[in-house]
Amino acid sequence: MAMARRSASRLLSSFRPFSLLLQPLDDAPSLAAASAAASARRGMSSASALRARDEKEVARWRESMDRMRNIGISAHIDSGKTTLTERVLYYTGRIHEIHEVRGRDGVGAKMDSMDLEREKGITIQSAATYCTWNGYQVNIIDTPGHVDFTIEVERALRVLDGAILVLCSVGGVQSQSITVDRQMRRYEIPRVAFINKLDRMGADPWKVLNQARSKLRHHNAAVQVPIGLEEEFEGLVDLVELKAYKFEGGSGQKVVASDVPSNMQELVMEKRRELIEVVSEVDDQLAEAFLNDEPIQANQLKAAIRRATVARKFIPVYMGSAFKNKGVQPLLDGVLDYLPCPMEVESYALDQNKSEEKVLLAGTPGEPLVALAFKLEEGRFGQLTYLRIYDGVIRKGDFIYNVNTGKKIKVPRLVRMHSNEMEDIQEAHAGQIVAVFGVDCASGDTFTDGSVKYTMTSMNVPEPVMSLAVSPVSKDSGGQFSKALNRFQKEDPTFHVGLDPESGETIISGMGELHLDIYVERIRREYKVDAKVGKPRVNFRETITQRAEFDYLHKKQSGGQGQYGRVCGYIEPLPSESDGKFEFDNMIIGQAIPSNFIPAIEKGFKEACNSGSLIGHPVENIRIVLTDGASHAVDSSELAFKLASIYAFRQCYAAARPVILEPVMKVELKVPTEFQGTVTGDMNKRKGIIVGNDQEGDDTVVVCHVPLNNMFGYSTALRSMTQGKGEFSMEYLEHNTVSQDVQMQLVNTYKASRGTE
Repeated sequence: MAMARRSASRLLSSFRPFSLLLQPLDDAPSLAAASAAASARRGMSSASALRARDEKEVARWRESMDRMRNIGISAHIDSGKTTLTERVLYYTGRIHEIHEVRGRDGVGAKMDSMDLEREKGITIQSAATYCTWNGYQVNIIDTPGHVDFTIEVERALRVLDGAILVLCSVGGVQSQSITVDRQMRRYEIPRVAFINKLDRMGADPWKVLNQARSKLRHHNAAVQVPIGLEEEFEGLVDLVELKAYKFEGGSGQKVVASDVPSNMQELVMEKRRELIEVVSEVDDQLAEAFLNDEPIQANQLKAAIRRATVARKFIPVYMGSAFKNKGVQPLLDGVLDYLPCPMEVESYALDQNKSEEKVLLAGTPGEPLVALAFKLEEGRFGQLTYLRIYDGVIRKGDFIYNVNTGKKIKVPRLVRMHSNEMEDIQEAHAGQIVAVFGVDCASGDTFTDGSVKYTMTSMNVPEPVMSLAVSPVSKDSGGQFSKALNRFQKEDPTFHVGLDPESGETIISGMGELHLDIYVERIRREYKVDAKVGKPRVNFRETITQRAEFDYLHKKQSGGQGQYGRVCGYIEPLPSESDGKFEFDNMIIGQAIPSNFIPAIEKGFKEACNSGSLIGHPVENIRIVLTDGASHAVDSSELAFKLASIYAFRQCYAAARPVILEPVMKVELKVPTEFQGTVTGDMNKRKGIIVGNDQEGDDTVVVCHVPLNNMFGYSTALRSMTQGKGEFSMEYLEHNTVSQDVQMQLVNTYKASRGTE
C-alpha cells in the first residue's frame, strides 16, 4: 500500500507542471492528491487511477501547444522585414499605430528600438515579440538583413520552428536571400515565402517565383494571385478558397472578401491547377485525388499544403505590399495554416552522461526542463538572457542548472519580450521564447532542472574577416572602454577582442566595415567613450603547401634542474575535406617520450601556430605528426617539451613552403547597364574574378569574387562611378592563397614594421 502511494505521488509530481499551467492554481494539486489518495486507498495501481486524468491534462496542454507558432522573418537588406513585422503587430493589436522604419516621424518601427537602427533605417539586432491572431499565440523574431549581422539570423533560426522568407518583387532573389535560405536549410526550417512591394514600379511576382525555383531550388507555387500590379495593385485572390480579398480602411485593417473578378477567372484556375500539380508531386494523398480527376476541395488542398510544408518539401508563396497595408492578414493566416507548432518539429539534444548520444526531445511541458540560451543583451537591470524552452516548465524562483558550467542558478525574474519592452510572467512552458534576468551564462549554454544532463547542439558561428585597432581618446575612460568591449564580446560571438602582441594595441575583429563601425559608434553613445580607430586590417592566415621534417633538441643547463626535451616528426598540409584546421597525431611507438609530456608538446605546437613567421598571422590547415623523441630522467619537464615543440615548428616551417591566405568576398553589384564597362573594369583592377552576369530590366547584376583587402572604401568608389545609382552587397566566401607578388609585399611590410620597433 505504501509503495503504491509513493509511486502515485511520483507520477503525480511529473504531471504537476502542466496541471499548474492550465488549471486554477488553488484546486489542481489538491484535486490530484485527493484522487491519488483515494486510488491508493482502494488498492488500485496508481498508473490506472491517474490515466484518465493524465489524458485530460495531455489533451489540454497539447491544445495550447497546437495553438502556438515560433517564426522568424528573414530576407535580403531592404526587402521590408521590419515593415512587415510592424504591420503584423498592428493588425494583431500589439501596437495601436503604425510608424515607418526610417523613423522620420521621430518614433520609428517598434522592432528597431536602438537609436542607431532608427537613424540608419536598418535592423542591427534581432528583436523578439509575441502577438495573438485568431486565438493562436505567435512568437516572432525580426532579424537583420545585412550580412555583417549574420550571427543574429543564425541564432534566431537555431531556435525557431518556422520562418517567412521575404523577397522583393523588383529585386527578386538577391545575394543575401540566398545566404538566409542556406541558413534556413541548415537548421531544417519549414518556411513560407512572401513576395513584398507589389506596389513598386517594375514589380513582377512571377519572375521572382521562378528565380526562387532556379536560384534557391525551391519547390514552390503561388497560393495567391495579385489583382493588378504597381499603382493598380488592389488586392489578392486566394487560390485555395477561391476568394478575392481587398484591404480597406485607413491602414488596410478591414479585409473585404468577394468572388473572383470575372476577368481573372481563367488566370486563377490556371494558377490553382499549377498549385495542385506542384503539391501533388510531393504529397501522395493529393496526388491520388488529382490523378483520379476528383474535384479538389479547399480543406483537402489546405491539408496537403500543410503536410508538404511541415515536411519541408514545398514552400507556399504569398504576395502583397506591407508598406501599403495589403496582404499581411492572409500571410498571418498562412503562418497558422501551414507552419508547424513546436511539437511538429524534431529537436535533438546531446546526453552528456552517455558520451553525447543524440536524444529526441518530446517538446512537452511534462518532461524535465531543457532550455537553450540563444542570445544575450546587457539591459538596464543586468544581463538579459533569451531562452527557447524545448521541454518542461520554468518558473520564477526555480533553481536551474547550467549544464555547460555546472552552476546552479535561481531564476530571479522571468519576462516575455516585446521588442525592448518586457512583461513579467510567473512561468513558461515548452515551445515558448522568454527571457530571464540576472543569470550569468554565455550564448549557446543549455539549462535543465538538474534531472538530466542534456546540451543542445550549437549554432554555426562564422569566423571574423576584418580587424580594427581601437583605443580610448582619454586615458580616464579606459575602464568604461573595457567594460563596453567585454559586453559586446559576450553578446555577439562574431565580435572578437584581442591585443596585438607587437604594438600592444586593442584589436577588434568582426564581419565587415559596417559591423565594426556600429560597435565603435555604440561605445561612443552607450558608454560615452570617444575611441580612436586605426586603419582596417584584413584577417590573413598562413598555411603550408608541402611536408617538412623536424628534429629538435631543447637542452639547457643552468645549475640545479635543467631543461631537456627532444621531438622528431613532420608537418604536412591537411587534406581539403578535413573538418578541423589543426591536427596533432602522436605516432610514437614505445616510451621514447613519457605519455604525460604529450599534451605539453601538443600545446607547444598549437601555440607556435598562433603566429606564423611570414607575417605573424595564425597558421591553419596543418597536421603535425610526432614520430620520435627523447627525454631525460631528471631534466625533462612539461616546459622543456613545450619549448622544444615551439622551436621545432619554427625550424621546419620555412621548409614546408608556407603561403599566405586572404579572405575572399562574394560581391554582388547592381548597376545601370550604361556603367557596366566601368564597374567591371574597376573590379578587374581589384583582382576580382567575375562569376556571373545577369540582366534585370535596365540594370546589370554582376557577381564576383574579390579579395577583401582590395575592397576598402568601395562604396564611395562605386557611387562616383555610377553617379550614385549603383549598389552592392558583400559576404565572406573563403580564405584563398594570395599571389606571389602580394605575398612578397606583405612579408616585406611585416619585416619593415618589425624592424622599426
